[in-house]
Amino acid sequence: MHPHPRLESLCPARQRLFLWKGGKNTLAISKDRKKEVIDQYKTWVKRSQAMILAEYTGLPMAQLDVLRSKIREAGGEFHVVKNTLGKLAFEESGLPLPESYFEGSTAVGFAFDDAPALAKVINEFVRTSEFVKIKGGYLGTSSMSAVQVKALADLPPLPVLRAQLLGTIMAPASRLARTLAEPGRQIASVVRAYSEKDNAPEAA
Repeated sequence: MHPHPRLESLCPARQRLFLWKGGKNTLAISKDRKKEVIDQYKTWVKRSQAMILAEYTGLPMAQLDVLRSKIREAGGEFHVVKNTLGKLAFEESGLPLPESYFEGSTAVGFAFDDAPALAKVINEFVRTSEFVKIKGGYLGTSSMSAVQVKALADLPPLPVLRAQLLGTIMAPASRLARTLAEPGRQIASVVRAYSEKDNAPEAA
């Protein structure tokens, strides 16, 4: 029996299961395999509307499975990553790299369909778990602090958000100015960034 819980991460390129413990892999992998893993990370990054990075300490496998299941229901995926490979993948994807993002143990939630839904699932899990802590994340190519991730989690579902954004855009300028001047404008900035990402034209 292992003295500490081990977390699993699957490399879909080869359907090979790797075990990570304390943020470091327990199996040595070849240079070619490292490239495959980095490429897989980059594919997830490219598909994602948003990503949330979390630190886990002593997280039981049963709880990890529950979290992954809830994230899948929200249209995303949750993977434990190796810091050195994850850092390379994010860097090669053109993302900023706050120093704390790839320190200690690291797991990443990828939002493929609904960024607020992913943030909500992870934030609610963190509230009830002593084993997981949000490090920060990304909305598009912009980094988010843990506070901004929580703000993103407070947003309504995507269809409701779109309706609210439309209402704000059509509102008189004075009302819009008051909205942006309110204490919650940090959330508004997240909303604007998310809106810009969601409406950005896809590359040809």
